[in-house]
Amino acid sequence: MNRREFVVGCSAAITAMAGSQLESFAFAPEPNAQKDIFVFVFLRGGCDALNLVAPVDDRHYVAARPAFLRVTEQGKNQGLRLKNSWANQDFRLHGKASALHELYQSNQLAIIHACGLSNGTRSHFDAMDMIERGVNQKQNSKDGWLTRYLRTAQLEGMLPAMAAETNLPASFIGSNQAASIKSVKDFKVNGDPRFLGILKTMYQGDSLLAQTAQQTIETLNYINKKIAKDSKGRRKKYQPSNGVKYPDRWKDGGLGQSLQTVAQIMKMDVGLQVATVSLGGWDTHENQAFHFPRKVEGLSQALSAFYKDVANYQKRLTILVMSEFGRRLKANKSNGTDHGHGGIALALGGNVNGGKIYGKWPGLATEQLDKRVDLDVTTDYRSVLSEVLQKRMASQRLTQIFPGFDAYQPLGFV
Repeated sequence: MNRREFVVGCSAAITAMAGSQLESFAFAPEPNAQKDIFVFVFLRGGCDALNLVAPVDDRHYVAARPAFLRVTEQGKNQGLRLKNSWANQDFRLHGKASALHELYQSNQLAIIHACGLSNGTRSHFDAMDMIERGVNQKQNSKDGWLTRYLRTAQLEGMLPAMAAETNLPASFIGSNQAASIKSVKDFKVNGDPRFLGILKTMYQGDSLLAQTAQQTIETLNYINKKIAKDSKGRRKKYQPSNGVKYPDRWKDGGLGQSLQTVAQIMKMDVGLQVATVSLGGWDTHENQAFHFPRKVEGLSQALSAFYKDVANYQKRLTILVMSEFGRRLKANKSNGTDHGHGGIALALGGNVNGGKIYGKWPGLATEQLDKRVDLDVTTDYRSVLSEVLQKRMASQRLTQIFPGFDAYQPLGFV
């Protein structure tokens, strides 16, 4: 290649490193291997909380939906009975969530019901943006709640925070510690092997771009040394621990692949303490009876596989699953459910007080519903996040992370 092609190739490579957004990685030489790890899983599209964990004996619930759009006491859609009944009702988990049911019954999974954004918006974009920025009103926030956490925590390690996604989500906006790594095998500079050395020479100095490039190159080199290779120096395919097999991509929408990336980075012991993963496809306006069971089964199997894969880290791992909102109580005319309000969160980990449902049940009678149509929110999503940050991640600056929120009351799920 000629000089111009070579320089252009170098510039392209620095902007495409590992599919990673170029953030200024701030790190210490050695990670603290004793600190907890927090994995946040965001279900995008509005997961139907009342079809994931439902009071099957509630007459309002039964009257609002046909059997194929709800969890039932018996028959084809029979739910998985949960121990420690809640609100004096028979709450059951969706029948396709058997792997999650096993974790719940073994006290490793907790459920937080009727939680979410108290704003009341039914807009996907607005709800996701507010949750990822850690606020309750639309505002021009320049950073995300995880960015503010990282800023206050001063985490150590080569790679303290990551998103197993193509780009950093809004929760990491403004971060100088987070990297997006969709796949470890792609975490490299593509093209001519001379590019890395040239890039290091090109980006000298004290500018933000130069510092970003140099720190990114150092991270790439460090991670590359940690990846297992064959006798010819080629990267080996990742082998999960404990005989674990992640679901196929077509079955779980790629969630297993993303969680596998997180597992691989965790095992490299490069100081990872915060990771995010997203799974879309929960906007079930139509034909929910076909789509929802498949989404639930994929979510259940992927989370279970990941948890077993990182068994050695379970005692300092907390996984939190959340969606931007739930769905309407009543079914629509397209055999689905429309945008709702109150949602659900799942907490999984070695220090989770599992085997219980947490929160306050508002009821499903018309007068108990939000705007007389939706499950009400009785637990602000920021309380759920705050409990993990305070109790597991040792954060004492919650009002800085969630500005304007001073109503945190721990539920006791961790």
